[in-house]
Amino acid sequence: MGRRQSTGKGLRTIVAPFTVAAPAGARIRDRLRLSERDVEVLTAVGRHLGRHARADLAERIRIGDVKAPRNQRAERKRRLTALSSSRWAGAMTRTSEDQYQLSLRSLHDERAGLRRAIATISKRLTVACGKRQGRVRGYADQDERWQKQRRLQVLTARLARVEDHIDKGRPAITVGGRRLAKARHNLTDAKLTERQWRRRWEARRMFLTADGETGAPFGNYTITVDPGDGTVTIVLPEPLRHLANAPRGRYRLTGTVRFHHRRDQWLDRVQANRAVRYDITHHSDRDRWYLDASWSADTPTLLPPDQLATSWSRLLSVDLNGDHLAACVVDACGNPIGEPITIPTALSGPAPQRDGRLRQAISELIRLAHQHGCAGIAIENLGFDDARATGRETMGRGKRGKTFRRTVAGIPTARFRERLRGMAYHRGLLVVAVDPAYTSKWGSQHWQRPLQQQTKLTTATRHHGAAVAIGRRAFGHGIRRRPGVTAGHQRMAARRATGQTASCPSAQGAATPLRTAGTPAGGGKTYRGPSDQLALFPAPKTVRGAPGPSLGPVRGDAANAGQLH
Repeated sequence: MGRRQSTGKGLRTIVAPFTVAAPAGARIRDRLRLSERDVEVLTAVGRHLGRHARADLAERIRIGDVKAPRNQRAERKRRLTALSSSRWAGAMTRTSEDQYQLSLRSLHDERAGLRRAIATISKRLTVACGKRQGRVRGYADQDERWQKQRRLQVLTARLARVEDHIDKGRPAITVGGRRLAKARHNLTDAKLTERQWRRRWEARRMFLTADGETGAPFGNYTITVDPGDGTVTIVLPEPLRHLANAPRGRYRLTGTVRFHHRRDQWLDRVQANRAVRYDITHHSDRDRWYLDASWSADTPTLLPPDQLATSWSRLLSVDLNGDHLAACVVDACGNPIGEPITIPTALSGPAPQRDGRLRQAISELIRLAHQHGCAGIAIENLGFDDARATGRETMGRGKRGKTFRRTVAGIPTARFRERLRGMAYHRGLLVVAVDPAYTSKWGSQHWQRPLQQQTKLTTATRHHGAAVAIGRRAFGHGIRRRPGVTAGHQRMAARRATGQTASCPSAQGAATPLRTAGTPAGGGKTYRGPSDQLALFPAPKTVRGAPGPSLGPVRGDAANAGQLH
């Protein structure tokens, strides 16, 4: 359950932290090195199945948004079986249903985003230019107001089209990608020739997907991979059985696969004849063929966040930013330990390059978590759906606002979360997601200065303070610190806590005054310090140029250890 942190202002409800679920499956890839004959056969099979798969998808769209028993899958599969095989037909109808449901969910998400944008613009249009009504601010001038009125008309028209598609249950789906389809009319801007575009278009519209089946030879009867020698055989559709070079209408490829990544897991499944799905894809840019193997995984039971604090575990809390990751190790009491950490990401360039740099940054996070003995990694549960829908209205104006919106749009929140979830789980780490509300503001206010007092080698930024706030919230602690919390070394530090409870006086009335850092200690203490002027250890002389006594905490201790829980 969420909890509301009560202050004078109305704050939003803070959702409780939760452990991110483990990956639902695995997917590995290996390259197929084929002969010219193999390429001809695979191309013929992919085009034949792709044509009938697109026809089945069109039929599924015409049926509309109905319950599963009424989607006529059995009838459609029966018709496709005569043109391919029973297993190919099952894979095509299953893919059509998945693609249809995914498109419907995308339409609902687009409708929600359009409604948020329309509501925000409509509220601002009700306020006069340059005025403010409560928390709603009007537009700066009449010209901007007129532009927003046109923008509202465009969004309203888009919303009407989306709602019409949803009501009819007929989403617009382009097999091969709508972006590539539009690039056909702008080949110069896409830097493609007509021949290159045609090859890419035909490669994306081929269908070479075979669903696994438990009990079938090596987990898949349609596309079979022998774990012994790595040979790959496929079942040819009925009209293409004359191309077979193996018994029972099958074709054996000359290329072999090994699956070096997660090979042990793959071998455990195929040797036990458990279901494994295979996809054959063609990358026309490099003229390479690949075989992907995927399977579902058992759902493990992960430790909830409320048990992390009782087990005295540590967490590596991470604040995701546009160009770097700010991290800090937080113990079970919510105190930062060691130096704040900065990992650059530089997520620019082509998509494969960005993905590689993101994986490298996540690998560094996992290495640091193991190095510091952390049980998991704490992150923010970011989505930015609302920010992307209403960014022009709520995230600033002019050049500065445009730069900020581009920064927010460039943060790979979903990809970072999915990559981290899979990579951390296979390295034995938990991933705890927390509510992102006020982490940057309160982290900078309460933890940036203590972090800087703790470290002498690293510059603590507001992002490092946000990382500490994320870690404390993951353990269930509050982000804010008590006023005047005692420094790390309580005997040598010059300041004391102002929010701690004082000791009670004795019953006889001879209460001793409260001792502070400037009060000499009684008894036979012989420690030499600025406040202990004993005859046995006279005060040292001050040497010009020598550093004076440090009044801050010792580096490496917890940064002004906050309230323990």
